Amino acid sequence: MSDVIFDHKECGSCPIRHRAVCARCETDELEELDAIKYYRSYEAGQPIVWSGDRMDFVASVVTGVASLSQAMEDGRTQMVGLLLPSDFLGRPGRDVAPYDVIAVSNLTLCCFRRKPFEQMMIRTPHIGQRLLEMTLDELDAAREWMLILGRKTAREKIASLMAILARREASLGLGSTENGMSFELPLTREAMADYLGLTLETVSRQISALKRDGVITLEGKRKVLIPDFDRLQIETGDDTDGGLMV
Repeated sequence: MSDVIFDHKECGSCPIRHRAVCARCETDELEELDAIKYYRSYEAGQPIVWSGDRMDFVASVVTGVASLSQAMEDGRTQMVGLLLPSDFLGRPGRDVAPYDVIAVSNLTLCCFRRKPFEQMMIRTPHIGQRLLEMTLDELDAAREWMLILGRKTAREKIASLMAILARREASLGLGSTENGMSFELPLTREAMADYLGLTLETVSRQISALKRDGVITLEGKRKVLIPDFDRLQIETGDDTDGGLMV
């Protein structure tokens, strides 16, 4: 684990403040959280916690992306989720990690010591309420990924992942440009292939096809521009209006 280099140590300037578990906290409650919080930073590829490890903290992702993976007895692994900025890591009441959690990109966590956080949840019901809402959002995301992995074409999978990342950037007040939306792609193409159940060649081919068709524009290796989000949404194959797909 590397030393923390982070410019938003004050809650008022935190980029995830309005979406994190502390979103509804008053000033005195933020001060109480401040007394039990600390920051950890990780470089891309570093493990945060292994499945079965004891966790003495819970945390919010401030910047960066982490993967959740499940290992099988024969050594095979499957990436089962992503933690994006404002997502919550850990579960109050459970001190053992259920998944391997790996930093996909350079990552900063705002950590809270688990026991004091659990005690504060009891005294501060709206923290528990906010965590419940985030847990339900996580359940919806898991169901969405079941559809993506189980039924969608390769092109729809890539478009869906990009739509999810773009929506998260927008929810944090980031990524808006005069010509649409933009975000930094946090995953390598190898990681995208692993997560989406595709080959590296297929990922590269489909990204090139989306670029060729004008659905996305690439700047450098990682920056993605989306001129028309509705066009990208159509490429996901999702039925967004509840009507029949034609």
